[in-house]
Amino acid sequence: MASFLLWLLLLIVCWPVALLALVLYPVVWLLLLPFRLVGIAVDGAFGLLRSLVTLPGRVLGGRR
Repeated sequence: MASFLLWLLLLIVCWPVALLALVLYPVVWLLLLPFRLVGIAVDGAFGLLRSLVTLPGRVLGGRR
């Protein structure tokens, strides 16, 4: 009986949290979207820089 009461307490406490998470997830995703775009741009810049640094070694036949 105690476990059943604990399950009921968990149901009463957690369903508002679940609904709040369901509603706020798209908002948080939209707020984090610019940071993802900046991350993609920075990753591309570092990839270009790495390619430029390793280009002479590749041209001269170095190991990959």
